[in-house]
Order: sequence, then C-alpha cells, then structure tokens
Amino acid sequence: MKTYCKYGSHRVISPKGALPQAAEIIDNTMTLYPNEVLIDVTTLNIDSASFHQIKEVCNHDKDAMKNMILDIVAMKGKMQNPITKSGGMLIGEIRQVGADFHNQTLTPNTKIATLVSLSLTPLMIDEIIDINLSNEQVTIKGKAILFDSGLYAELPHDLDEKLALAALDVAGAPAQVRKLAKKGDTVFILGAAGKSGLLCAYEAKKQVGQKGKVIGLVNETPQVDFLKAFDVCDEILFGDALNALAVYEAVSDVTDGKLADLTINVVNVENTEMTSILSTKDEGTVYFFSMATSFTKAALGAEGVGKDVNMIIGNGYTKNHALITLDLLRENKQIRDAFSKKYI
Repeated sequence: MKTYCKYGSHRVISPKGALPQAAEIIDNTMTLYPNEVLIDVTTLNIDSASFHQIKEVCNHDKDAMKNMILDIVAMKGKMQNPITKSGGMLIGEIRQVGADFHNQTLTPNTKIATLVSLSLTPLMIDEIIDINLSNEQVTIKGKAILFDSGLYAELPHDLDEKLALAALDVAGAPAQVRKLAKKGDTVFILGAAGKSGLLCAYEAKKQVGQKGKVIGLVNETPQVDFLKAFDVCDEILFGDALNALAVYEAVSDVTDGKLADLTINVVNVENTEMTSILSTKDEGTVYFFSMATSFTKAALGAEGVGKDVNMIIGNGYTKNHALITLDLLRENKQIRDAFSKKYI
C-alpha cells in the first residue's frame, strides 16, 4: 500500500528525495491523495520580491506577466520564481478534504488562506483574470493542493478577504517583532512604508514603549508623509537601502552613535544585507524577513566588517502569527483603512 508523506514528498518529481519547496518540479495533477485538501483558488498573493522581479523583467506589461506566471507554473508545477526562489500565498474555497487529512472538521466551501508558500504548493492555473500591479495580487481560476502539514487560516468574517490575504502574506514579520523587540530598544526598519514594514513599525512601537525608538527607512518622497501620518516611527530616514554607508551614517546620527538594537529588513530588492548589518550595534539582532536576502552576503559581509550581530532568517511562521497580525488590523483603524484602500 502506497504511503503519502504529510510534507508532500510524494508529489516531488525531481530531484527525488527533496521536499516540495526545494524540488525543481512537483506533481500538480489535481487528483486528491488521502492526506491532502483540494482548493478552488481565486487569488494569488505573489510575494513582494518575486512580484517586483517579474514586473521589472516584463516592463510592467500585464500580458507578459501573465505569460511568465503561467510558464513558471507549467514548468515547475508550483508558483516558485526561478530567480528569487520565493512564492507567496493564496486564498480560495475548500473543494474536497481527503479522508486522512489531520483536520476532519474542515468542510467544503470554507474560505481559507494558505499560510505556506506557493513555492511548495501544487498549483494548476486555468486562467489568469487580472493582475493588480500595485498590490501583488493575481486573480485567477485554478486549483491547488494543501498538504497534511500545511498551515492555513479560515478567512475572518469581519475583514474583507483580500485585505486579510494581504496581511496574512506577511503575518510572520510583525509576530516575530512582538517576540524580538524589548522595552527601551531602538528598532530600525528598512522598507517601513510597505505593508510588512508598517505592521512591523506599529508592533515595534507598542513593544519598545516611551523610552524606546522606532526608526523607519524609505526611499520615495511620498512615503515620508505617508509614514508620518501613522505616528509609528520616531524618526523617518530618506535614503537608498543599497547604500550601506550612507544609511549607517544616518542611523548613527539619530542614535548618537549607538545604532539599533534590532533591525528589521522587509525590502524587496537584493543587496541590502550590509545596510542592515552596519546599522545594528554589536550583539544586536538583524531580522531578515526579505525574500531577497542572501545568506552568503549576510554571513560573509558581517565577518568582513567585524560585526558581531545575531542574524535571523525570517521564518514566515511563528506561533499564532495569523491571529496576531489580523488583530493588529482590527485594533488600528488607520492602518486597516490604508490597507483597504490598496488591497480591496
């Protein structure tokens, strides 16, 4: 009798022995195995680094982007950008629950958001209906498979589903900030005006208290006024995250040379590792949530400048991260309204 792995290894075509995220090609036939769930997919939220790369390569042309996404899925059986290696997440309705799936209370027609990456999710796209160039969301008709180990969240009734999807896509970041930021800390956030950056800044401000400081870095002039309106940053720096020395000097200036206790990197471009590392004090912590992060550049770069910092590769999951992040939207109407304007 064939056994089916809860992690989905039975779907791996090549290379054999790999798990689905690391695999080059997975089986995306929509025949349901006993320990899986079949989902009718309505929306993909492509992760920011991947979406940015696709948009740039395709010169912001929607038809070219559609073709590129379809080609990736046809080739790999999943939506995993071959350059960034990242995916995103999806929302849809449960169509069928396998008899051996761990949660038999999950029923057809339940709307869910998957909390595992598209880079490991078997996906079949029948049609791409639209691509929203401003918010990384792709409206489709298609199907997907959730493995037995796969995390998901039932969509809340009090929040629009696309609003919830946008927040859940980055749920790991603000939830990790809740664990990492301490009273009195100085927290530096690269990409503070983005959706994850804004949520991280709000959570950081709550955690560090009046004696702490939150510093946000943005690279577009309108983002300065946008971020000021939320009153989540004590200092807003305008600069290029690719210019490590200039940003380091700016952070040093606003911290009287002390630098940051905790740096959060949520930008969607490559080569910002050293900006994060230089801006963090010795024995401080850098949290790389960005999917554009290079472990090699971070590790060897820190060594090269003699920086003793703790570096954490962002885990998109931490306990209760979905509930924590959705509750941030519920408690801050201003942020919720800003998200609604962009994602609904």
